[in-house]
Formats: sequence, C-alpha cells, structure tokens
Amino acid sequence: MIPAPNIYRKRQQALRSKLQRAGLEAVIVSHIPNVRYVSGFSGSSGVLVVTSKQSAFFTDGRYIEQAREQVTADELHSQGALLAKSAAWASRAVKGAVGCDESHLTVKEWQVIKSTRQRGLRLRDASGMVEGLRVIKDADEIEKIRAAVELGSKLFESIRDRIRPGVRETDIAAEIEYAARKGGAEGMSFETIVAGGARSALPHGVASQRLLPARGFVVLDFGVILSGYCSDMTRTVHLGKPDTRARRLYQSVLRAQQSAIRAVRPQVTAHAVDQAARGVLHKAGLGEFFTHSTGHGVGLEIHEAPRLARKGREKLKPGMVVTIEPGAYIPGAGGVRIEDMVVVTQGGCEVLTPTTKELIVI
Repeated sequence: MIPAPNIYRKRQQALRSKLQRAGLEAVIVSHIPNVRYVSGFSGSSGVLVVTSKQSAFFTDGRYIEQAREQVTADELHSQGALLAKSAAWASRAVKGAVGCDESHLTVKEWQVIKSTRQRGLRLRDASGMVEGLRVIKDADEIEKIRAAVELGSKLFESIRDRIRPGVRETDIAAEIEYAARKGGAEGMSFETIVAGGARSALPHGVASQRLLPARGFVVLDFGVILSGYCSDMTRTVHLGKPDTRARRLYQSVLRAQQSAIRAVRPQVTAHAVDQAARGVLHKAGLGEFFTHSTGHGVGLEIHEAPRLARKGREKLKPGMVVTIEPGAYIPGAGGVRIEDMVVVTQGGCEVLTPTTKELIVI
C-alpha cells in the first residue's frame, strides 16, 4: 500500500459515501481536476478508480515516478490506454454498477469504456459527483486560494505604473504574466484580459495589439495558478481625467458589487446574490448593459459551481469560494468591471482580494 496523506483518504471515503447513496459500486474518475482532488496527482494523464473498498490509479510511463510521489491509492498501474485499462480493472473488481463522468468524456472515450467492460457490467452517469465534494473548500484549500489571490493582487500593484497611454494591451498582459511567473505562479488561470477605451466594453476583451488611449477606462482581468488553485480578479482604471458620466458608471458598478458582497451568506441562493448586484445597476439605468452573471465558484478550475446567476437556485454554504464581478458595458463608449473573490463563512463572507476598489486615475 502506498503511504498516503489523510486528506486524500478522507476525500476518497467521502466519495464512497456518495457511491453508496447513488447505488454504485465504483466510479471511474477521469477529469484531471477531479483526479487531482481525490488522489493528489498533479500531472496531465491519469485515471483513478474508486470502489467501496479500494482504489487504483492508472497513468502512463511519463508520470509513474511522479505518481509514486504524489498519488494516494491502493494500487498504481503504469500502462497506456488508461480508460480501457481502468474500465477493465473496474470490471474485475466489482459486479454492480460503475459510474463514469459522462460530462467530461468524448463520444470516443465513452465508447472505449463501453467496449472494455466485462461480464455485462452496468455503466451509469456519475457527472458532478466529485464536483459536489469540491464545491466546499476545506481549510487547506482556502489557504492555497488565499495565497493565489494575494499573488494576483501584488501583480496589479506592480504593473500599475506601466499602464499609460500609447502602451499596447499585449505589453501590459505580458508584464502581468512575466511578473506572475517571477512570483512563483505555475501559470495563468485564463487568458489575460486587458481592454482599453472602447474595447473596455467587451466583457472578455483579451489583450490585443491596440494601444491604450489617452483617455478612457482600462479593464484588467487576470488570475494565477498557485499550488494547483486559481485566483481571479478584475480592476478597472481610468486614463486621463474621467468626466461625470464615467465616474457615475464606475460608482454604480462599485455599489452593485458591494451590494452583492453584502448578500453573500449561508442559505442565500445564488440567484439572490446575482439580483443584489443586478438590482443596483437596474436602478442606475444600466441593467441592459450588465450582460453576464454576477460570479462563479473558483478552485482547482477557474469556473466551478456555484454559478451566481439569474437562474441559480443553489444555496450558498460555508466553505464555498466565489467571485463577485458585476459590470456594465456601453458599446462604443467603454465599460467597467470590479471583481473580488470571497469565501462564504458561518456569518456571511470574507473578501479575499485585498486590492483597493477606489477609482484609480492615471
């Protein structure tokens, strides 16, 4: 048996409890973030099978040494055709139904699993089973996320002086990403967004070759990966002296964000948090310009449950980590988004992002 940190044994045991309630005897975990969560493996090629009594990890020769160091499992297997081998192992290990995460499998991968099963093994969809565990972060996860958030905040502070008229958006993005690597980041959580002037009205305006204008908003949205966990933050600055309309736009988005943060607490629905932000922007005459949801969960992946949206019925629980990021985007004029990460606590929430939200004029 491979020596194992208790945290992964506990997660596998929690997964077994879910298997029992779902009437499954085993589950094939193939989505890499889920594999990492229940086994500790940080590589890119691995499958974990968990039964009611044991677990087996499958990887290829590139990762076997890494797996020996990282993985919590009763068995380690190094061979190709991971899905086929793991399905065959599950067929031998149990006689009942085996769950697969269909939402993360291609049609071809699903066919491989089906063709490999033995003795008429029944396959059932187990989508969301591991994600249901991941949605509540433990103390160790929260500290890792906090560290990633703090690194992201330091990056913003370090590049503020580089933001000025005539600089390419891609140059600002490059400065952020280089500083992230220098600061210890394993990578960026997503493609860095730097959008100036009229382009700030693009909610996902990834950095382009455009030069920053002499006057207007600049939206910067980025995050880093640290110890496997993601961060996400957005700040909007203004080049040149903002006029009354620009100040009103910024202050309206800020009030919307603060309203949503105040709404975050246990048992409140995701919809209610979204509505807290949306209602403020609607009263300000900006409702039609808020075109996305208020936030989303963050962890091993940049987008996780819950989704803070109009149709979000999930109730918040202590340990959930979410973004709060309302925005308003006026085509041809510009846009503003302000984003923090918060963790739900027993009495409300804690804002993890330490960066000022006062309008920064450059």
